[in-house]
Amino acid sequence: MESSIESSIESSIDHLVSQVNDIAVAAGQEILTIYQRDFKVDTKNDNSPVTEADIAANDIIVARLRTITPDIPILSEEGASIPWDERKQWQTFWLVDPLDGTKEFIKRNGEFTVNIALIHNQQPILGVVYAPVLDKLYYTNTDGAFLLHGGETVKLAALAIPADDVVKVVGSRSHASPEMALYLARYKETDIIPVGSSLKFCLIAEGSAHCYPRLGPTCWWDTGAGHAVACAAGAKVVQLDGSPLLYNHQESVLNPFFVVAK
Repeated sequence: MESSIESSIESSIDHLVSQVNDIAVAAGQEILTIYQRDFKVDTKNDNSPVTEADIAANDIIVARLRTITPDIPILSEEGASIPWDERKQWQTFWLVDPLDGTKEFIKRNGEFTVNIALIHNQQPILGVVYAPVLDKLYYTNTDGAFLLHGGETVKLAALAIPADDVVKVVGSRSHASPEMALYLARYKETDIIPVGSSLKFCLIAEGSAHCYPRLGPTCWWDTGAGHAVACAAGAKVVQLDGSPLLYNHQESVLNPFFVVAK
């Protein structure tokens, strides 16, 4: 029975991804509309910022996902108060960050994304990351990871960390970590590339950087879609002990520290 479920999900991935791409772009265009005018910034209970763009994008994504997959539950950053007793029953679910990089959005530097991932058996099996300002759509299907930009689609391939050359390391623009210097000491020479949101995963996927060590706090919705894109491009997303990064395996939605690299 389980194998038939697995087969059914895999066969539906390519059918779903074009629809999810459209949903991400629609949410991104709504975000852009708000981005181009004055907007209100509120503070959530965890002291993180939230804007009307977060809410508007979330409403679009959740409504449309429920239309195309009414039987698949949704865990979104803007609707994360689902009890663990209910959530732990989920084998398959959508994981959504309607506006990843709200701080980048507020700074108006363009480095924010719409993230939608499909999680199955604690791993992302489909991921879409859309950067509205950059008009870059990263997505996965059963053939790998792809970037749609400027009307052209390119298949992505991560690069291995070089043994005797400069290691290009992705760092967070808004969450610099003091542990990073200790981690980077293992490499002879590094070039730090600061970027916000899940674009960090995408730089690994497209071969623009070699390594993304995340030595600071993240939640599942921050990483699910980018995780899928990076892995589909040939990279790995692992905890510091080498074990895989998992989703919905515990009550807390916080990730441990992790590294993304081929």
